[in-house]
Amino acid sequence: MGDNELRFVVQEHHSKNLHYDFRLEMGGVLKSWAIPKGPSLDPSHKRLAIMVDDHPLEYMNYEGIIPDGMYGSGAVVTWDKGIYRLIQGESPEKELANGKLIIEMDGNILKGGFSLLRMKGKNPNNWLLIKKNDSFSIKGWKINRALTEEKKALLKIKTPPCNAH
Repeated sequence: MGDNELRFVVQEHHSKNLHYDFRLEMGGVLKSWAIPKGPSLDPSHKRLAIMVDDHPLEYMNYEGIIPDGMYGSGAVVTWDKGIYRLIQGESPEKELANGKLIIEMDGNILKGGFSLLRMKGKNPNNWLLIKKNDSFSIKGWKINRALTEEKKALLKIKTPPCNAH
């Protein structure tokens, strides 16, 4: 990893409602957003991303079944992971505070430019994740689930490395 490259993970989370947890390494934690429909490689898809509590870096590699009775109970598997870098602005933390992160992602699935933009309105936790129109864009792209029956059978019930989800 280069000096300006940080890690990211997207976790497919089968809790009460299926969603995708989009996590960016920043400032020693994972800044996190819940994306109900998941990320997209189609620039015409503007995905709602709801900012949630920061998670510890140890959550980067968490896969398992959050036990019943715990917040976020259900299966969590890695959907994608890789590195990202800021392509506009001074630092990820500063751009996050300003409500506009323009990043380049290099994952197994997510590649190329993305914008993460805080929405105007009453709820400061509502953001949009939008794919930039570049050589990695795919018009009409549809998300594929990572959790197969075979993979689910291998998951263990285990408490995640933090209280929040």
